[in-house]
Amino acid sequence: MYSILKSAHSGWAYLLILVLAIATINAIIGFAGKKEFGNKDFSLALVGLIVTHIQLLLGLALWAFSPYSSMLFSDTSTVMSTPEIRLLALEHPLMMIIAVALLTVGYSKHKKKIVSNGKFKVLAIFYTLAFLVVLSRLPWKQWM
Repeated sequence: MYSILKSAHSGWAYLLILVLAIATINAIIGFAGKKEFGNKDFSLALVGLIVTHIQLLLGLALWAFSPYSSMLFSDTSTVMSTPEIRLLALEHPLMMIIAVALLTVGYSKHKKKIVSNGKFKVLAIFYTLAFLVVLSRLPWKQWM
């Protein structure tokens, strides 16, 4: 079960980075160019949100079956003193939850804005922050 979840989580991460990058860049371009917010923009933001939430569910399931989560509770000093283990047991899951929260808040706030520039601004801010959080805590050495 663990290896299946790990493969799914790793594979879905490529899609997540691509979709999140496109949604973030679209929001920044829309805000900077003072464009009109349309169905394409709404769809990009929504797909980014959906892909990210699916990745979160896969990640939480993976973490539950992971040896790192059990180590976190049984041998905390080893986990906290080993950067590679700490990243997988604590930092990566926590920061990804924060990134999903940022995306969710940004998506929810953009729907309340009436003016297109306001919608793009909220999406640009929250999606950029979330994207940076995701990129900062990816286990690059193990993933690539």
